[in-house]
Amino acid sequence: MNGINRLDIKQLRVLQALLDLKNLSQVARKMGLTQQAISEQLRKLRELFDDRLFIRQGNSMVATPKALSMQQPIDRILKQLELLLEPDIFTPQTYKGVFTISATDYATQALLPQLFNITRCAAPNLKLIVRDFASDNINQLIAAGELDLLITFPEFIPDNLSYVTLFEEQHLCVTGCENTLATDILTLAQVAAYPQLVVSPSRANLRGSHDQWFAEKGLKRNIVMSVPSFSAVPDILHTTDMIAFYPSRLLPSDKVKELRIEALPPTFKVIAAWHPRTSDSGIHRWLIKQLQNL
Repeated sequence: MNGINRLDIKQLRVLQALLDLKNLSQVARKMGLTQQAISEQLRKLRELFDDRLFIRQGNSMVATPKALSMQQPIDRILKQLELLLEPDIFTPQTYKGVFTISATDYATQALLPQLFNITRCAAPNLKLIVRDFASDNINQLIAAGELDLLITFPEFIPDNLSYVTLFEEQHLCVTGCENTLATDILTLAQVAAYPQLVVSPSRANLRGSHDQWFAEKGLKRNIVMSVPSFSAVPDILHTTDMIAFYPSRLLPSDKVKELRIEALPPTFKVIAAWHPRTSDSGIHRWLIKQLQNL
């Protein structure tokens, strides 16, 4: 171990150059050093390896058997060190691996089908696993490497994660296509009074994401049913008289239609989030770029 501590990369490069050029002055010119500096490095190498390494013969340096035996290992070591410093160039077409995404029910419908179409063509050897989004143990799963990327909403992720906003989304008020609600613009008071279906993916309760918005206007929503996913909304509305607030990117649908109301609730952000340790990962950067392009 003491010998390793005394050896540095510059000395290996001097030894490699001497083995190639067999001339002190030529090595000095190649490395941009003085001949005296090269001689000093050679002195240290002789002490370290307990061998003369090179013997002067006229203007040339003749390598000893010990020095010759080290030529291939030194070439290999320096090549590996050079590879460590090369930039990581990610090539989707040749990438092989498994990538795990945790996505909300909304993201699974609105984004992932398009993303899969892209990856199948551009990165055919990439395999994707999609998991349900469970906000309670996100930190533990992503820190352990069990999740690579989250597609969700800002309020659902811990502060220590990195993220980028993909786009802003808008909920529209919808009802079943057969519903005979008036075609005039509905007031918010009329909307609040009408029987409503809400999506509550993480908590089974009769609360919706826009309750506070209605409350600020002095209105209380008439929520009569909740479901855990957006995928259930069209079928339920199609066969009942309820209304719901439904993401615009999941429309059009042959089972629901948009209602005109006097004001729409605030927009919300859809984000992609990841652990900071993977910020420089080629596959992470590429997939996030594809999501942004969508």
